[in-house]
Amino acid sequence: MKKRYVTVLLVLMVWGGVMPGMFARAWGNPKIKILFLGDSITAGYGIAQEDAYPALLGQKLESLGIHHVEIMNGSISGSTTASALSRLKWFQKAAPDILVLALGANDGLRGLSVENMEENLGQTITFAKNNNMDVILAGMQIPPNYGPEYADAFKQVFTTLADDHGIALIPFLLEGVGGRPDMNQPDGIHPNRAGHQQIAKTVLPFILKRIQEP
Repeated sequence: MKKRYVTVLLVLMVWGGVMPGMFARAWGNPKIKILFLGDSITAGYGIAQEDAYPALLGQKLESLGIHHVEIMNGSISGSTTASALSRLKWFQKAAPDILVLALGANDGLRGLSVENMEENLGQTITFAKNNNMDVILAGMQIPPNYGPEYADAFKQVFTTLADDHGIALIPFLLEGVGGRPDMNQPDGIHPNRAGHQQIAKTVLPFILKRIQEP
């Protein structure tokens, strides 16, 4: 009788849009670990940790009844892509299942080499994939006052990496936030609480797709 009940429940969940992989996790398998590797934006500079978008995403997942996800925020203010690989190797001991790679903003603001940024991110993505991580790359843009040629080359790096490595790309992490005073702190760079809420809305569909796949 119990076996028949479980079978019927599975059928109903599949018809209702709940993916088998998600069901398996929720039924008792280990939690899906999501590692956010970023800079001050993802670290939540200037606001409480619980208001930073990685923490907000955890709260949103909980509100949707998804309790089999563990959020890890490995972001450090001031970080550039140069530290990405070494930091990911350190976090590898936690065995993350999904990596949200959100670095590059400081490279752009400092006018660092776009070629070096692409190489740094590429090596990090390769390491993540070789260690069975599903990678979500967060695209970034820089203000046009850095020069259109540099700004265009900077933006293109993220598209190129996503295409070359076959990974998911968030086109612009700060969509609806960048350049808006009401979404940023007085420095005009770091999102405020409202800005982080908007970033969480932008990132959520990408997370849901990853954790609901079988």
